[in-house]
Amino acid sequence: MPPSSDKPAAKRFDSPEQEAYLHLWRTYDRLKALEERLFQQYDLSPQQYNALRLLRAAQPDTIPTLALGARLISRAPDMTRLLDRLEERQLVERQRRPENRRVVEVGITATGIELLDKLDEQVRQCNHEQLGHLSKQSLAQLVALLAEARQPHETPDQPWP
Repeated sequence: MPPSSDKPAAKRFDSPEQEAYLHLWRTYDRLKALEERLFQQYDLSPQQYNALRLLRAAQPDTIPTLALGARLISRAPDMTRLLDRLEERQLVERQRRPENRRVVEVGITATGIELLDKLDEQVRQCNHEQLGHLSKQSLAQLVALLAEARQPHETPDQPWP
């Protein structure tokens, strides 16, 4: 019989909040890897894809750069660089407003729309690979719980549907 130890078992987490947060982080890491594998094939980051998706939804209108940044799922620390890369590939166009040269409007190009059209089914398949094993009821519960967890940390100027 092995000698008994008087030491208590080590706690894995300092609190239930820490446990939940670390589970979220690990889940994000696993799911993000699948998404990154897809977007790397097209030399896109997930944030660039998200920006293109938002611009396609706004079409034929354009979106001011600051408003686009506020609508992204995750914050882009350097919107200018993100848009520079998309513009270099002729996926977006930027224009300054004549009445206020400080405001830069961004719109998606036909090339950007073609790329998104090519990606649409692959993104649906990726999302299915990520979470398709969950029932519709479980997905609805997960969405509700995540919205509840995020709610006190959202800002009125950056609501997320």
